[in-house]
Amino acid sequence: MTFLALDSIAIPDLHPDAPLHERKARLSDIEAIHELIGYWAARGLMLVRSRPLLAETIRDFHLVLADAHEGKSGGLAGVCGLHILAPDLAEVRGLAIHPAMQGRGLGRQLVAACEAEARALNLPALFAWTYQQGFFEKCGFWRIEKTSLHPKVWSECQRCAFFENCNEIAMFRELT
Repeated sequence: MTFLALDSIAIPDLHPDAPLHERKARLSDIEAIHELIGYWAARGLMLVRSRPLLAETIRDFHLVLADAHEGKSGGLAGVCGLHILAPDLAEVRGLAIHPAMQGRGLGRQLVAACEAEARALNLPALFAWTYQQGFFEKCGFWRIEKTSLHPKVWSECQRCAFFENCNEIAMFRELT
């Protein structure tokens, strides 16, 4: 098995044409999710998620998995979570796509899976913190002022190491 590595964060080297399948996360997926999110967090493109936090919120996550293909191992191709914050709002969070799988529409597929789950729960709205405004606009979100977010969002933000210097963009989408 070969790996891509940065700052001691290693993820399996997936074949870009590997067959894919989607499913909900399991506790046995925590390490792979941690590594993929850590890979992008080490580049300053998303926030790191601890293993204990991933365990607490494992039911939030949708995964796309790549099968072994042409001599390369299979593994986690993408992850995204739907975290319910209030009866009227959920966050799309932890969206990370393996670098070898970029450009295959996996990000949109995972956001759509979270949206479908939110609709099934009759949630009226979604939001996301992001550095990728254009991507979320393509998914039907629009930029909003951070100060207009639900108070429950801010209670979660206060636990973040970047709370005082947050430069993420707040995106919002109505579902009803």
